[in-house]
Amino acid sequence: MAPSTSTSTTASPLSRILLSLPKPSTAQPSRCAKAPSTDSAAAAGAKKKNLVFSRREAAATALSTLLSRVLPAVAAETDVASAATGECALETTPSGLAYCDRVVGAGAEAVKGQLIKAHYRGMLEDGTVFDSSYGRGRPLTIMVGVGEVIKGWDLCIAGGEGIPPMRVGGKRSLKLPPELAYGEKGAGCRGWEPTSCVIPPNSTLLFDVEYVGRASS
Repeated sequence: MAPSTSTSTTASPLSRILLSLPKPSTAQPSRCAKAPSTDSAAAAGAKKKNLVFSRREAAATALSTLLSRVLPAVAAETDVASAATGECALETTPSGLAYCDRVVGAGAEAVKGQLIKAHYRGMLEDGTVFDSSYGRGRPLTIMVGVGEVIKGWDLCIAGGEGIPPMRVGGKRSLKLPPELAYGEKGAGCRGWEPTSCVIPPNSTLLFDVEYVGRASS
């Protein structure tokens, strides 16, 4: 008798194991994800561009706000600095002394023969500072109006020849011709050469003077 074709009775144990395994899938392998469309890429680019513009606008707004606060303050400081440098019109007297009151004091007037305190800054015509009590941190104490200092200073603080005396708290700018300053000799000379002098001979001098007040004797 011919052998039966039934696998249930003739299949070997190994064949039964192989037959029991799941068959390979016939589905096609998956492909890569679909690339975004051109429209999606354009939309993303536009969104990024808008974000950059928004950040720039925010930065510009912040800068504008900052400048609106800073610039007025800088302008105010400049005005104060201009006032402090004594930028005002000098009035020239018959003696040749020119002066300008940057601040008119509210205190008592200086009196000849009085011991007073004054701050000052002395400059040559080219702006070179040759002496300053501000740099030393203390005012100068002098007896005013009696020839203890150069004549231009006596006239400046104690008054005379059409110049009103200074008041306590006042600030005055001066331009002194040589005859009211150190004249032909100059000052602070270290030798016979005029160039060795702190104040050369025949120098016109500029001063900023602040009348601090009466000094205790």
